[in-house]
Amino acid sequence: MPEAPGTAHVHPPKRETFDIAARTNTDNKGIARAVDEYVIRPWGLYMARPTPGRAQFHYLESWLLPSLGIRANVFHFNPGYEREQDYYLDVGHIAPADAVWQTEDHYLDLVVYTGDRTELLDADELLEAHRHGLVSTGTAEAAVRRALAAVEGLARHGHDLTSWLAAQGMDLFWR
Repeated sequence: MPEAPGTAHVHPPKRETFDIAARTNTDNKGIARAVDEYVIRPWGLYMARPTPGRAQFHYLESWLLPSLGIRANVFHFNPGYEREQDYYLDVGHIAPADAVWQTEDHYLDLVVYTGDRTELLDADELLEAHRHGLVSTGTAEAAVRRALAAVEGLARHGHDLTSWLAAQGMDLFWR
């Protein structure tokens, strides 16, 4: 019997580890990747690293922003895989620490097209994960609140991530 739409790829929340001292980023599958740069600010953690083995992009930059529950990403795409997006935001829980930060992705993603729009993705994944007991009602509600707050903030600042975050005292930089 075929599965209902949206149920084939239900997975537990993805968890990552950002080990500042070891200069590694370990994904939810336990694969540790070397990090070129970590920078700590009072409001977040910056990471820059290559993405070996990825056809779509060769480099990743991320800002982990715990107070917003947002991981802001810039993908450096390979030729033929370019996208018009400026930023890709993951919604979730970010646990900062002195040496090792932890994240848990709560399915919702935002794609920012600076000066134009912000798109919300993967609400169906969040709802399926909740339905299957992979995230609690409280976690799902927090993810929706974080995503809506981000969309509202971005809209108030012309869908400009840098402007929105600067207004909150978060001055991002990218390579």
